[in-house]
Amino acid sequence: MEGVIRRIERLLIANRGEIAVRIARTCRAMGITSIAVYSDADEGALHTQECDEAVRIGPAPARESYLSIDNVIAAVRASRADAVHPGYGFLSENARFAQACLDAGVIFVGPPPSAMQAVGDKIAAKRIAADVGVPTVPGYLGEDQTIEAFTREARRIGTPLIAKAAACGGGKGVRLAHDAAQLRDAVEGAQREARSAFGDATVFLERYLESPRHVEVQILGDRHGVYIHLNERDCSIQRRHQKIVEETPSPAVTAPLRDKLGSAALAIAKAVGYQNAGTVEFMLDANGEFYFLEVNARLQVEHPVTEMVTGTDLVREQIEIAAGTALGLHQKDVAPRGHAIEVRIYAEDPANGFLPSSGRVLEFRAPSGPGIRVDEGIAAGSIVTTDYDPMLAKLIAYGESRAEALGRLQAALHDCHVAGVATNVEFLRWLVREPDFVAGKAATDFLDKHHWTPAKPRPEREVVETLVAAGALQSLGSWRLGSQGRTVRFSAPAASVQAQFDWRTSAWMVRDGQTGIEVRPLAAPDFELTADGRSESLRAWRTDGGIELAVGDPPVRRAFALDALEDVAHAGAHAGGQGGSGSATAPMSGTVVKVDCEPGAQVKAHQVLAVIEAMKMEHAIAAPFDGRVQSVNVRPGDRVDAGDVLVEVEPAALAQP
Repeated sequence: MEGVIRRIERLLIANRGEIAVRIARTCRAMGITSIAVYSDADEGALHTQECDEAVRIGPAPARESYLSIDNVIAAVRASRADAVHPGYGFLSENARFAQACLDAGVIFVGPPPSAMQAVGDKIAAKRIAADVGVPTVPGYLGEDQTIEAFTREARRIGTPLIAKAAACGGGKGVRLAHDAAQLRDAVEGAQREARSAFGDATVFLERYLESPRHVEVQILGDRHGVYIHLNERDCSIQRRHQKIVEETPSPAVTAPLRDKLGSAALAIAKAVGYQNAGTVEFMLDANGEFYFLEVNARLQVEHPVTEMVTGTDLVREQIEIAAGTALGLHQKDVAPRGHAIEVRIYAEDPANGFLPSSGRVLEFRAPSGPGIRVDEGIAAGSIVTTDYDPMLAKLIAYGESRAEALGRLQAALHDCHVAGVATNVEFLRWLVREPDFVAGKAATDFLDKHHWTPAKPRPEREVVETLVAAGALQSLGSWRLGSQGRTVRFSAPAASVQAQFDWRTSAWMVRDGQTGIEVRPLAAPDFELTADGRSESLRAWRTDGGIELAVGDPPVRRAFALDALEDVAHAGAHAGGQGGSGSATAPMSGTVVKVDCEPGAQVKAHQVLAVIEAMKMEHAIAAPFDGRVQSVNVRPGDRVDAGDVLVEVEPAALAQP
């Protein structure tokens, strides 16, 4: 009701991970009781500890917990919450959920369902933008969803083009077709991923702009008709349409262009009666022309950079607007100062094709210092699963200038380390020092043109690290007092190492052929390596499959899988891909969504045999070589674990005609 201000005392956060933690911290500052929800996979997770209360909402699969409107509303009632904050992702842009909250008599911290519906469908939003005079990218927004219609329209639009889900978000349901031959796979892949992630398989086409920048404008609107924008963010560095780095202000936006972008964003917001926080996204071409992309009717992952330069707590603004309070800010009050850059830390392995990683977090070393902010969703002991988005934390750096912010970010990434799961930290260290990024030259195809190669240790250093792993393993394993020595066998990388404890030096003497070192345990997980009279500090942790090291400065993750070791419990590591065995295996746990072969079929090397979904992204499983399919062991819908054999392929040289 307009003019009525309702007090919010108990707020349920319908989300998980770092955004739930971040919202809880603002609730604490406002004297509001925060209530977490969690699935079985998240019992005891950091966000449940950071909130004042926690309510279970179902089993691990998101559809049965975080995406279940009935389960979340039941938690609202059980917890006696008087408001719900959806965060981002999951149900945050679901108009039915927003209405369900209102029907349950609680405040929804977000836009009204009508505004959410108006902009939530990307097709409808483009039509609204065009009606208020905001430029849009040429495309096809029709209701005919047959492949024949898409093929016909693709000829009219021209290639390359993007097939994009009408309900897309977070890089999901977006596929690029470079030519007409790729169109069917692009459309079907976008439809399939969109159906899984959003429950809506509607797709549209738009012309793919070559090397554009992705620029978005943060808006706020209250129920009293006051609208403001807090300037732009540049989100051009992306991988698979998923943002990795965000900054404000954009190095490519001039003051006149900033005014035009802000005016365009507010024109769209006013046209739909938008309220609360939202983001209007644009593509910016090389000539400085901008085109409307979409509206995200929620808080954005990258909101901290705007908070850093404007001094505005966007979550507080969201809560106060939802309660009916008039915006205290006016456009003339928005006076950004300085520069802020954010990077996203993901549980993924860049050295292995950016495949999702899972496991127990053994350590999270978060950086600190002037101008540094960390929004984290993990701590030591947290379990990372493949059921949800792989983002673990966000690292934000602020400075009076872009150069100062970048220098602080580089230093912070130098100090950052996550043990227990593979992450993209080393990749980010490279990215923020890449000369074109440092110069502010970023576009959405940046990572197509700039390729990261994981640094490999020198052969002699690799031997030393293997010896260190064997020595540290003895202290972390269940070795017996009085043991004279033992052989440690690693399967990855393959090595056989002799280790013996020296009681005089309280250290393990480890040898591989002619190379020998000394590994001295300190206070776990710290160790000291001595080789050729020189000492070096390192850290080591026992894992289910072997041991993990953090070596060097900055710390680099090294993982070693055990083959066999007397007296030390261990588990063999799963295979990570397709080898020469003829088995196409699952590189991670996930769900089979497509099988593209059948027994007896002839296949070529690298031909896609099956597709699995993990962490809300699809991953193609390819044939290891030319040959014939011997057996298909899975069907769509099957749940698989890392290392499971999906398809058996007989090499062409052995296959019978």
